[in-house]
Amino acid sequence: MLSYRHAFHAGNHADVLKHMVTIQLLRYLGQKETPYMVIDTHAGAGVYALDGNYASKNAEYETGIEPLWERNDLPPLVADYVQLVKDLNPSGKMRYYPGSPYCANQVMREQDRLRMFELHPTEVKVLADNFRKLDAHAAEQGQRPNGRGKRVIIERGDGFLGLKALLPPPSRRALVLIDPPYEDKRDYQRVKETLQDALVRFPTGTYAVWYPVLQRIESKQFSDRLKRLGAKSWLNVTLSICSPSPDGFGLHSSGIFVLNPPWTLEAALKEAMPYLVKVLGRDSGAGFVLESGEA
Repeated sequence: MLSYRHAFHAGNHADVLKHMVTIQLLRYLGQKETPYMVIDTHAGAGVYALDGNYASKNAEYETGIEPLWERNDLPPLVADYVQLVKDLNPSGKMRYYPGSPYCANQVMREQDRLRMFELHPTEVKVLADNFRKLDAHAAEQGQRPNGRGKRVIIERGDGFLGLKALLPPPSRRALVLIDPPYEDKRDYQRVKETLQDALVRFPTGTYAVWYPVLQRIESKQFSDRLKRLGAKSWLNVTLSICSPSPDGFGLHSSGIFVLNPPWTLEAALKEAMPYLVKVLGRDSGAGFVLESGEA
């Protein structure tokens, strides 16, 4: 299905959770000098204009990044994430929002590699244009371009299939980001099958899967199925900002499921998640779940 455009949802509460966790996973990988690879199976456009036609239509960023923008009491995980967004907006006005590819590119080092897949023909073109602009900006600042080339490769294609050829990575260190739109309920099964295959090819990799928490049965059973994949360890965190609507429409809650998470992540989330519930919560249905386990 090629109707989904993430720009409609840029900067919402689900993005806050997804990108906050992604940044911390990359910070952890960066503690060792050995290079790592980031593989983003559903990359999107990379950067989104919050005042553009898509993002401004529903203004979902009002449920996420906006309430955090001027806060001065942010916990470390949240502060790191918000600062990265602010770095994209040097004027101080909240105009642009970074997707996962931009977050990865900003945190990665010169020796690390970013591989992105995007199936939507318009999104992949915008993604490529955005990374060309990163190189142009670097050149203007007298810096070495790092947006495209060997360090960063963008491919139009099915990320579920493309991932297989990249595992295991040469350095045996990688973060794989998987966040399909789930408009097609088959995505839930494809995620599970993709992870089963990936764990055979590269059992020590870190895999971060974003998913919506919805009323449909596929969503309700999803995290339990991922727990049974046989990874050495796992962590599951969800954020709800309100009670589900009576008609079942709208995204009130989402989660990140991490296979082989760093040992530091759970403690950091224990501090960050209550804060996000307090600041982003809209009614008594707001809350979070944080759980972990080992094989």
